[in-house]
Amino acid sequence: MDRSGGVRAEPRHPGEFAPMTANTLLTDAVIKNKQLSKRGILERMFTMTFKGFVYPQIWEDPEVDLEALQLDKDSRIFTIASGGCNILNYLTEQPAHIQAVDLNPAHVALTRLKLTALEQLPDHETFFRFFGHADERENKRVYFRDLAPHLDPETRAYWSKRGLRGRRIDMFTRNVYEFGLLGRFIGLLHFVARLHGKNPSHILRAESMEEQRTLFEDVIGPVFDSRVVKALCRMPVSFYGLGIPPAQFEALSSSAGGDMAGLMRSRLERLACDFSIDDNYFAWQAFGRGYDRHQRQAIPRYLRDSNHQILRDNASKVDVVQASMTDFLANCDAESRDRYILLDAQDWMNTEQLTALWSEILRTSAPGARVIFRTAGEESPLPGRVPAEILDRWDYQAEQSLDLGRRDRSSIYGGFHLYIRRD
Repeated sequence: MDRSGGVRAEPRHPGEFAPMTANTLLTDAVIKNKQLSKRGILERMFTMTFKGFVYPQIWEDPEVDLEALQLDKDSRIFTIASGGCNILNYLTEQPAHIQAVDLNPAHVALTRLKLTALEQLPDHETFFRFFGHADERENKRVYFRDLAPHLDPETRAYWSKRGLRGRRIDMFTRNVYEFGLLGRFIGLLHFVARLHGKNPSHILRAESMEEQRTLFEDVIGPVFDSRVVKALCRMPVSFYGLGIPPAQFEALSSSAGGDMAGLMRSRLERLACDFSIDDNYFAWQAFGRGYDRHQRQAIPRYLRDSNHQILRDNASKVDVVQASMTDFLANCDAESRDRYILLDAQDWMNTEQLTALWSEILRTSAPGARVIFRTAGEESPLPGRVPAEILDRWDYQAEQSLDLGRRDRSSIYGGFHLYIRRD
């Protein structure tokens, strides 16, 4: 297999893949209703906010993913890039190739920055300070000295562009995890908590799971009883920071019986109470807005010293482009992939889009291929929407999906789903 992973005339940079802009790609994915309708207005508001930097860190648990994917040295992976950390986490298993796509050019730029840093930074400590601390002045000097000369022109232009608060790369001197839609959404929750005299970071001091629950009930739980939070949770725009478009918000609200504040409280309760704080880096990001930089236990596997050389040796196996999943797969050879990670993107899709995507997944997948994804609600969106002649070629692993979903430490999704292609 060639390095392109079976892609015909695969581009090296997002601009080479298609002349469409990020605006066009996002519009095609999200906007489905008339401009002046209520849903149409919300869809256009979401598209405007989602064009920028959204996810400094992805919120899918890689340990659950890896158990479902069962990667080996021959695995050919297709995934959404998002914050790029999922890709590096998978790369620790040394698969044959990872192809990443994303509609958002900011996510493409972040993923490429991480890959270049693996190859160009002198040691693990420098890499950890850049992405594990992500708040030191030295990171800017490291960027211009060690990284910028090795980035492709588009990625370099993205990080060097100036805004009201300096260059984009300056985010890595002011805690990048406080930026982007997700970072600001978490910051808003912290602000509201402090208005109620609570500090969410206190839960990180817990020395047992019993103490975690006590602190949750005292510090975090009561915030969701306030009128302000209940009102915010009824507004679709409040959830744009989680990357939840209007259609996904409606599905989520429906599954919660309209009680979005209660749903968010229950999922944060899982995050705070069902898993040990000691190694749950999702809890550290939610309640502390960063990683465990001292003990270095609550960190993603790609930031662990023990994995650094493996990642350096395998970074060249990853390609990243700006494109939609369906459009990219349409340019791939038949049976050229055997692992697919779709994140929660299908919650955005209508029946026609789902059918088009799964038609390409079926064509490009090898027998035994595995597909994983998450949903805001509990149920898979495929039955009754993807034609039976396509879906019948796949076995849904219902019990394993339910078990893996329960063990996902990020705790923000309603469902985890695993499909395996029949031979």
